[in-house]
Amino acid sequence: MAEYAYPRPQLVREHWQSLNGQWKFTFDDEKKYRRPSDAIQWTHEITVPYPPESQASGIGDRGFHRACWYQREFDISADGQRVLLHFGAVDYRARVWVNGHRVADHEGGHSSFYADVTDYLKDGTRHTVTVYVEDDPHDLAKPRGKQDWQLEPHSIWYPRTTGIWQQVWIERVPRTYIQRLRWTPHFEGFEIGCDTYVAGDDIEEDLFVEVKIRHGNKMLADDYYKIIGSEASRKISLSDPGIDDSRNELLWSPEHPRLLDVDLTLRHKDKVLDKVKSYTALRSVAVNRDRFMLNGRPYHLKLVLDQGYWPDTLLAAPNDDALRRDVELAKAMGFNGVRKHQKVEDPRYLYWADRLGLMVWEEMPSTYRFTNQSINRLVREWSEVMERDYSHPCIIVWVPFNESWGVPNLPATQAHRNAVEALYHLTRTFDSTRPVIGNDGWEASATDLLGIHDYDGDPERLYARYAVNPQELFDRRRPGGRILTLDGYPHRGQPIILTEFGGITYAKTPEPGVKDVWGYSLADSDQEFHQVYRRLLEVVNETPLFSGFCYTQFADTFQEANGLLTADRTPKLPIEQICAATRNIKPNAKVQYGV
Repeated sequence: MAEYAYPRPQLVREHWQSLNGQWKFTFDDEKKYRRPSDAIQWTHEITVPYPPESQASGIGDRGFHRACWYQREFDISADGQRVLLHFGAVDYRARVWVNGHRVADHEGGHSSFYADVTDYLKDGTRHTVTVYVEDDPHDLAKPRGKQDWQLEPHSIWYPRTTGIWQQVWIERVPRTYIQRLRWTPHFEGFEIGCDTYVAGDDIEEDLFVEVKIRHGNKMLADDYYKIIGSEASRKISLSDPGIDDSRNELLWSPEHPRLLDVDLTLRHKDKVLDKVKSYTALRSVAVNRDRFMLNGRPYHLKLVLDQGYWPDTLLAAPNDDALRRDVELAKAMGFNGVRKHQKVEDPRYLYWADRLGLMVWEEMPSTYRFTNQSINRLVREWSEVMERDYSHPCIIVWVPFNESWGVPNLPATQAHRNAVEALYHLTRTFDSTRPVIGNDGWEASATDLLGIHDYDGDPERLYARYAVNPQELFDRRRPGGRILTLDGYPHRGQPIILTEFGGITYAKTPEPGVKDVWGYSLADSDQEFHQVYRRLLEVVNETPLFSGFCYTQFADTFQEANGLLTADRTPKLPIEQICAATRNIKPNAKVQYGV
């Protein structure tokens, strides 16, 4: 199988070992086994990190399965250091043993976890890791995104993902080591917030972290900070050039994705304990009246909805090249960002978005039932997701809820309203530097941006509907018979963004295994598809009401054949035509296309 690069791009160590590849595997629908010593009957081999529902896993079983087991051997010695075992994502509840010792329990299908396994390794022997996964396919009270609860995918829901679907890897770290980092850009003061967290056997006195920040060959900072307790929290001042042209040389944007490379060294007095590499960026995202702001200037959002599925690997990316290619294709089609829809994407995708310049809206996969358990699960997993991805400069908006999924009675039920408002304020508390959409699509309450979903396929009707003043817009019912804002939450001048529209179905050849394609409107030829797309994008680009848009969608996703690309990422039109329409470039105008 094609390998990924180092899985955690903002805290990189030189020595690590991938555990992707062949594992022993078995389904356990009867939940017969309790522990690795139960003489498990292994029925399959599976290729990790592809889920068993995928063809790339070597299994391709999309039936209902409540539980499964994984096992493989690996070689590593501690050599006086500590050994950490990492899992990118396991859906939904995982229990992990190493050499028969239980080392980790984790719940949440989209967040990462790890275990310190040092004390369970034996010198001179091969080691065994065993993973038990529970993932009830019918449980609608867990964050599951677009994973279908019916046997066959229907409407806008797709095949399930069970078990390991992001990378597994192992690394040696010093006895006292840098555990995690948190980067916060402070654009106004030309500062970078650096939070360094240390873990290990004993956190001694006289621990320091050395931070070196470079832009290209230019050193911007070279400082020492004392570790107090187990952390150092500092704002690192960069030299402010003062003049806009010079300031812009350091700022991150989709047009100029300038990253600052960082070397961090943990020291005890004069002794080096740990070294890691990282990166950050200087940029700001904010709301000013009715405009979205990037680096203190109004910025028009041109996003595409991206669900992050592949035909043969499902939610798991085929490899690192596929993640990079998706970023490149979004830019080549003229978009400056993506709304990752109902999926928390692999950190390697965020790395390429950081590196190549693509803004990302990060959205929490929804539950579909409102219970105390569902809210507890949502809060816990969303908190882990934000903690993991906080430092990526590409992320510009957090979205905890979509289209009232999991909170279906917002106009009438106070508890549902409370949930949206609580998640909004929790997110804003965790991260005060990014806007938050409490509930995207309609029925908004607490929110920094107001998102509208409207799949009217007639560009002229769409223009007539939104070429109005905001008050007239909010006095009417919107798509699906929904209200745009809840009582008590009138529009307060927030930016209005058409966050889902289009959805033009155009399937020259249906995808293998797809019986009936589905979409919001239909095009029968290249010419019709191009004409409708071009006119829709002209409308949303030129409507003053909108601060941006998000077109549905990036690529065909199983039966939903309304992508600009087919499921294998082949453009349905010449990519130059798509780009020109996305950017609303008139015929005969000169344009430099995306990557």
